[in-house]
Amino acid sequence: MNFELFVVKRLISANKDKSSISSPIIKIAIAAIAIGVVMMLVSFATGLGLQKKIRDKIAAFNGHIIITNYDNNSSEVTLEPVSKDQDFYPDFNAVSGITHVQGTATKAGIIRTADDFEGVIVKGVGTDYDWSFFKDFLVAGKLPDYSSNLNDEVLISRYLANRLHLKVGDRAPTYFLREGRDRPFVRGFKIVGIYDSGFQDFDELYLIADLRHIQKLNGWKDNEVGNFEVFINDFDQLDEKWNDVYLNTGSFLDAQHIGQKYYNIFEWLSLFDFNIALIIGIMILVAGINMITALLVLILERTQMIGIFKALGTQDWSVRKIFLYNSGYLILLGLFWGNVIGLGLLFIQKYFKLIPLNPETYYVSEVPIYISWDYILAVNAGTLILCMLMLLIPSMIIAKISPVKSMKFE
Repeated sequence: MNFELFVVKRLISANKDKSSISSPIIKIAIAAIAIGVVMMLVSFATGLGLQKKIRDKIAAFNGHIIITNYDNNSSEVTLEPVSKDQDFYPDFNAVSGITHVQGTATKAGIIRTADDFEGVIVKGVGTDYDWSFFKDFLVAGKLPDYSSNLNDEVLISRYLANRLHLKVGDRAPTYFLREGRDRPFVRGFKIVGIYDSGFQDFDELYLIADLRHIQKLNGWKDNEVGNFEVFINDFDQLDEKWNDVYLNTGSFLDAQHIGQKYYNIFEWLSLFDFNIALIIGIMILVAGINMITALLVLILERTQMIGIFKALGTQDWSVRKIFLYNSGYLILLGLFWGNVIGLGLLFIQKYFKLIPLNPETYYVSEVPIYISWDYILAVNAGTLILCMLMLLIPSMIIAKISPVKSMKFE
């Protein structure tokens, strides 16, 4: 073993010699490994980042699971109320993994100013509402406070504020139709905050207001809401938790998760998994082919040395291991530079957001980055193992080298 390590060190030293005929091939192989790692890290970070960012934005406006009355017929506007007197509210103890349950309601309205008007969905929220998402979305003003008496504070999107030329402190007269009445109801909401989620499908619709306004406009009781939004701690278990929630709600209530409600968006997001897998497969294949080429050149360059080893009685596997050790060093060198470059680019994008995206197409305004040690270790370990396995077959050519002929080889 010490002899093999000595030879490996000599080979590595030889590879650093710029005059060696194998130097260009080795440099190409190392570069292929490094580029492959960069591409795989970027694919994972951006693909998973985009999926997570869009999922979080959809959940911010809907929760992960929505519990409604069957009579609502999947409408964006809640038609029939649901009583808060439920076994699962405020704590869904019957199902594990539920982090929060909140009651909300929605009602269609029209914001009218002196110069323009826009149709909106006013979303009523109460004291149980989780504002953590909107804290990140807030771009001006403050979040509304509905913890005390009924008030007119609302949160409007930057999209609507720009279209209607509104700003923090302005009044937003909002008109609501009520069945059986000829004249609409008017609420003079006061804008206290402006948010921008980057998800235009939601930003162009939602105005966040006090839930008690919706209750009064609909003639509901104080303990009635339009639906319940349920949040879970692990999105990967969404289908399982949705089934458990559905089984633990009343027979007159329906439960739907956001993957069902926004099926087209999540189908589009699932394509990123295929793209990531395709890029990984191509990069590992390219890196493996370059390493095979480098290994064959190393063997060809040192045919005489191989013949001498075999003439001295060295077994074929021992000679093969010498070249495999050397190839492993080259792979690790490529992995090192790939991680330095790849993670450097990812951290630059994560903190400086240099690469923008069109929110109308991608639902985010810049390329989102998700960094996790799980996929970083998987990329490095997987590349090393697969490339080494791909080198086992070409290294078998050593067994076919004749000691007599190889010592005459030039």
